[in-house]
Amino acid sequence: AGIPRVLPGSGEGKEGAVPLTAFPSSCLADERVDQRTCLICGDRATGLHYGIISCEGCKGFFKRSICNKRVYRCSRDKNCVMSRKQRNRCQYCRLLKCLQMGMNRKAIREDGMPGGRNKSIGPVQISEEEIERIMSGQEFEGEANMSWSNNGDSDHSSPGNGVSESNQPSPVSTPSSSRSVELNGFAALRDQYLGTPVSTHYQYLPHLFSYSAHSALLAPQPRSLEPQSHSLISQLLCAEDLEPLGTPMLIEDGYKVTQAELFALLCRLADELLFRQIAWIKKLPFFCELSIKDYTCLLSSTWQELILLSSLTVYSKQIFGDLADVTSKYSPSDDELHRFSEEGMEVMERLIYLFRKFNQLKVSNEEYACMKAINFLNQDIRGLTNASQLEQLNKRYWYVCQDFTEYKYPHQPNRFPDLMMCLPEIRYIAGKMVNVPLEQLPLLFKAVLHSCKTSVSKE
Repeated sequence: AGIPRVLPGSGEGKEGAVPLTAFPSSCLADERVDQRTCLICGDRATGLHYGIISCEGCKGFFKRSICNKRVYRCSRDKNCVMSRKQRNRCQYCRLLKCLQMGMNRKAIREDGMPGGRNKSIGPVQISEEEIERIMSGQEFEGEANMSWSNNGDSDHSSPGNGVSESNQPSPVSTPSSSRSVELNGFAALRDQYLGTPVSTHYQYLPHLFSYSAHSALLAPQPRSLEPQSHSLISQLLCAEDLEPLGTPMLIEDGYKVTQAELFALLCRLADELLFRQIAWIKKLPFFCELSIKDYTCLLSSTWQELILLSSLTVYSKQIFGDLADVTSKYSPSDDELHRFSEEGMEVMERLIYLFRKFNQLKVSNEEYACMKAINFLNQDIRGLTNASQLEQLNKRYWYVCQDFTEYKYPHQPNRFPDLMMCLPEIRYIAGKMVNVPLEQLPLLFKAVLHSCKTSVSKE
């Protein structure tokens, strides 16, 4: 009762958060804030700190680690379980989880005093290279007061914090899926064509697979969907065109597809998907609330992300079915295979991981509509004339999406953070795809669709 209720915002009161009264009470019931859980350890969350929903304990730990330039070590396999009772056992894995889940170290004041400067909402995507530099201490080289530690860093900011009652070491964790993953046949495909094995040491991919349910959480209580959430989701669904794609993707048996033909098909698909996004914008329930200039700016910056999200969800049966059948009839030349870039390999690996995550989640149309709106309403894009209005709209659908997932899937307490963690990954992949040479796109799509279709057939 003594902890102020806070929600994401501009940094009033608690560091990196604003009082609940700053958020429109009509969006969701105030008392539901107490039900939110920390994305790091599962303890009761007090708001959105440094970019993600977290508890006071993990907020303080992250701040101390960054301000004091601490470098930790893990005595196990860098995949320790994070829960309210076990979070103090391994500082390395706790800080790694903070960074992977999107905590923004740049939101911490340089003087370490209260009063953060985080004005964004949702996770902040940083590259795996930057995470590695932070964890290894390269970011802090040449600076004093570097601290090496493998002991617990106790905090007592919420009831029950600290090590578990047994005070025994946590069991050895199983290797991260990002290290032990087999790329469903494409490793062999790459070896056959190039003689170069696929890299499997993807240590810093966000933990899309390892965010397991917290044992400390109470059993979910049945509840109803907030009336306004139902109304807003219905409006978003009305704006969507969920009809199958009209671009022909059928091909005769035995026909050999050329690189030029496959590239032309990909262009036609992109055209249709982009046209659908433009039509979607005009039907949005908040269309009259923003200027045409802002809509143009948002669409020009997010259209690739919107197409990728829709391809992985509502149009996935056609993309990973009909289109995969077409790409299977395309045989790249030796020259194309040898020219396939490292950036193309990275995009391929990340797309396969993301496909598996979406296939595991089986995202509903309602969740897709919310994710799409949240991703589109990105107030950090340059050139916007009304970023504050965008931020409020972003918050609205952020909480609507959480309300829906907690109502619809009460026994999946980690479903909402899993969905939200897919968005920065989609943004990263979309940004990387721009750097893949156009002539390599047919091979990239063949590789991704081959691997994903193989993985589905094995399930």
